[in-house]
Amino acid sequence: MQAILLAGGLGTRLRSVVSDRPKPMALIEGRPFMEYVTRELVRHGITDIIFAVGYKGSMVEEHFGDGSAYGFKAAYAYEETLLGTAGAIKNAGRLITEDRFFVLNADTFYQIDYTRLIRLQDEMNLDMALVLREVPDVSRYGQAVLDGAGRLTGFNEKTTEARPGTINGGIYLMKRELLEDIPEGKVSLENEMIPRWLETGRPLGGFVNDGYFIDIGIPEAYYQFQEDVIRGTVR
Repeated sequence: MQAILLAGGLGTRLRSVVSDRPKPMALIEGRPFMEYVTRELVRHGITDIIFAVGYKGSMVEEHFGDGSAYGFKAAYAYEETLLGTAGAIKNAGRLITEDRFFVLNADTFYQIDYTRLIRLQDEMNLDMALVLREVPDVSRYGQAVLDGAGRLTGFNEKTTEARPGTINGGIYLMKRELLEDIPEGKVSLENEMIPRWLETGRPLGGFVNDGYFIDIGIPEAYYQFQEDVIRGTVR
């Protein structure tokens, strides 16, 4: 299967500790963070990875090359200007050759069962299947809501009430036909396309996963991941 890794962001919040490279290439015990992400993908049978790159993207290509040393086939989709998450998917989509593909953020590490997303999409005939995660306070994020059958009924819903709930986990299994809906230019998947697909009745669904999750977008999380690798929490 194919996957698009979104690695085109500027990583400004991490710039104070990682200034010489793209955020997903931040070194963890001598290896770029994104190497941990790609190894997890390969472990789940994903053999074709498209890197959607922008800022210092050539550093990603120099490291991974054709991907053969890491067990997958690599391709690269460069952004000349910032395209947003959906715009980056649209740009990388020209390299998609299969009927469906995974999308994930290259600066997050989330341990999930990828085959479960495939089964869910097949069973519910979903255009997109996505992973949610539970947090103690949804007011810090946009809430994502599933009904009892696993259909997505709300996304990026803002609330000021500090309470536990579910939010977007940032891993998607998309049907290729969705690429046609994304306009050219800078477009957000989370703020524009998913809400629009919900409004127009496209079948979207998912499940809540409790596996290890971290986003290295801030220095504290970057150092936390280093500690977790050293302790063996992440292999």
